[in-house]
Amino acid sequence: MHILVVKTSSLGDLVHMLPALSDAAKVIPNLCVDWVAEESFAAVPAWHPAVARAIPVAVRRWRKALFAKATWAELGAARASMQEQDYAAVIDAQGLLKSAVLARLARGECWGYDRHSIREPLAALCYDQRALVSRELHAIERNRRLLAAALGYGMEDLPLDYGLVGLPERISTPTIELPLSFVLALHGTSRVDKEWLESNWITVGHALAQHGRSLLLPWGNAREKERAERIATAVPTAQVLPRLGLDALASIISRADAVLGVDTGLMHVAAALRKPGLALFPATLPALTGVRSEPDAPQIASLTPQDDLRAEAVFARLQAVLA
Repeated sequence: MHILVVKTSSLGDLVHMLPALSDAAKVIPNLCVDWVAEESFAAVPAWHPAVARAIPVAVRRWRKALFAKATWAELGAARASMQEQDYAAVIDAQGLLKSAVLARLARGECWGYDRHSIREPLAALCYDQRALVSRELHAIERNRRLLAAALGYGMEDLPLDYGLVGLPERISTPTIELPLSFVLALHGTSRVDKEWLESNWITVGHALAQHGRSLLLPWGNAREKERAERIATAVPTAQVLPRLGLDALASIISRADAVLGVDTGLMHVAAALRKPGLALFPATLPALTGVRSEPDAPQIASLTPQDDLRAEAVFARLQAVLA
């Protein structure tokens, strides 16, 4: 069975799709998946063994130059890639008008959420078949139920499985000298109110140093890089990483003793890679899109303002994770 999944962004949303593919692959042994994703996240589909082909799109970039010849050339190439195959099902798991339009470019019966389940109700008009899936469920469960409805199987007895066991051996390892023992500090996020104070990161960095562990600081933009450099200046044992792609970051996550981070997509990658840690949610609630670990894996605990988010309390929880 050959299917097409449309799940374009963002990083956490793509990671949330992986367990649905694991479900389907267990029930349908000959499953072959193509996946349409934003070019900056196209590494993620390739991580799952059921995915044969990642088809990159650049909707975010195309919208800024809608009338440019290069934009239409790239869109035409993406459309041609989506039409190379007759699909048994085309599943728009994003639930937006832009993703529904992309899904309609492919050849195959088009599935998506119904108007009561979807983020943008107008998109539901684009589908041949629609599934009712409660919006009160976690995003992972919504993806799993949509794919089960589209492909006609039950997933009640299937445990959460991201399908990434063995991934570190299948991706390139960055040539960076890393400490023997370190915690990865995922400090960058999409909104200022979701950040954790720099002073907290510095306190945790000093505390880790006293226990023989370093704090590693990745970054994805200039603001995050400047913050990482300030933290590393204050904590001599902290290390600022160079800017890295998703494969390299996944490799480093897999080698960390634990992860400590805010509400950001890389925390979901860490959970998928079965790493222990703490996820901090100072401004958002984790019920619908929070970090979820596989049931038999080391857990990432989610902390909200109802917990104690002071640096000293978080470090005490982190020490328990590392024990």
